[in-house]
Amino acid sequence: MRRLPLSKGIYLLPNLCTTGSLFFGFYSIVHAIGHDYYRASMAIFISAIFDLLDGRIARITRSESDFGVEYDSLVDLASFGLAPGILLYTWALKGFNRIGWLAAFLYFACGALRLARYNVQIETVEKRRFQGLPIPLAAMAIAGLVLLCDGKYAPLDWKGPLALALPLILAPLMVSRIRYRSFKDFDPRSRNGFSLLVLAVGLIILMATNTDLVPFFVFLAYILSGPIEEAILWWKGRDKGRSWRRKTAAKKMAVLAGGSDEKAAS
Repeated sequence: MRRLPLSKGIYLLPNLCTTGSLFFGFYSIVHAIGHDYYRASMAIFISAIFDLLDGRIARITRSESDFGVEYDSLVDLASFGLAPGILLYTWALKGFNRIGWLAAFLYFACGALRLARYNVQIETVEKRRFQGLPIPLAAMAIAGLVLLCDGKYAPLDWKGPLALALPLILAPLMVSRIRYRSFKDFDPRSRNGFSLLVLAVGLIILMATNTDLVPFFVFLAYILSGPIEEAILWWKGRDKGRSWRRKTAAKKMAVLAGGSDEKAAS
């Protein structure tokens, strides 16, 4: 088979957005090293916006390509794996010495594993849900925590323990099989689409007006939504299993009762 030129698989607009995401990820690392944690955190949020746009634009313009998928994964690892890890370490984990940088590395390594698994399963995984916590959401939770603590909404004594606990929670969630809603099937023309759109706009305005407090709790709610939904589904399945066993037992009893009646009649 004749190989197509690489340029035919590369589309300008979505990959420009991906490059924008990479730029702000690198920008976050630079400012984290310079101890400007507010700019480093905000850069992660802006990087996530570009990451959201590149996928949407690729789907709308039908310009998806293998090159774009691989490039996007590499950028995600840098912007949402390495940048938040360095931000956490320079901001609060440096004082924990070896435990601190190992916690940051655990987050980074699990993010890499999460992205590798996603690339392997991209053709088979359910489109409406992610398997495991998406790495951009984990990165924004870290950035939100930095803004929360530096905004004086959390006691200074909590800064170190929270910074150490968060990557230890996020890392297993990223490589878990817990399903999270992807919202890729969101349709503003549907019955509930307009209401959800208004809610999303309201959340964006709320986060913009209080960037120190609101973002962390918004992303924390999303992080908790996966385990909560899984627990609800497990409980419903358990109830269905109980009702099925009861029906099966009732049928067996009816069959046995019918057989004993036949014997008595004979």
